This record gives sequence, structure tokens and C-alpha cells, in this order.
Amino acid sequence: MADLKCGVKNCVYNCDCLCSKGDIMVGGKHAEKKNETCCESFSDRGRGSARNGMEHPCHVIGIDCEATRCIYNVDYKCKADHVNIMGDNACVRGETYCGSFSEAKN
Repeated sequence: MADLKCGVKNCVYNCDCLCSKGDIMVGGKHAEKKNETCCESFSDRGRGSARNGMEHPCHVIGIDCEATRCIYNVDYKCKADHVNIMGDNACVRGETYCGSFSEAKN
């Protein structure tokens, strides 16, 4: 589990830069750069989504990750100590990205 900071202010799960979803999925199976990843769990607050009252925001969160070229990806789980999800004015998943992505060197 990683210490997660969410910079995606428009996400329904964002509460004071913490995630209230419980766990997230980072996409980007063929990503070689940060901006080729995304938060698959993003849900736009402005599209009629209601905040999930069942979950509470927390610093530490489980992250499933499809970005197999990232050094922190171990068997599709993020093993980074700290993760930043970025996309300040995102309206769709593709406008978000994992700011902690770091391409593994061969």
C-alpha cells in the first residue's frame, strides 16, 4: 500500500487531496512516460456523481497498476512508498496520470 496524494480536484473520490475510494487502478499498459498512464478509477464530480459516503479519505491506499514498464509495478500492484495522481482540471480519465511513474530501465 502506498501513501497517495491526489491532485485531481474534479474527482468524486478526492477529499482534501486524499482518496476516499479505498483502492484505485492505474492504467497505462504500454506507458513509457507519466502522461501515458491514467487513474482508471477517476469519476468526474461534475457529471452528477455523488460522493461515496461509505468510504473515508485516507493517506494509505491499495493501488492496482497496469503500467508494467514502471519500476514500482510488481505483479500488477504498485509497490511505491508514495504516489501522486495528477490532473488538476481533469474531466475524463485520460486527463489524469500517475506522477510517480518511473520507467524501468532494461
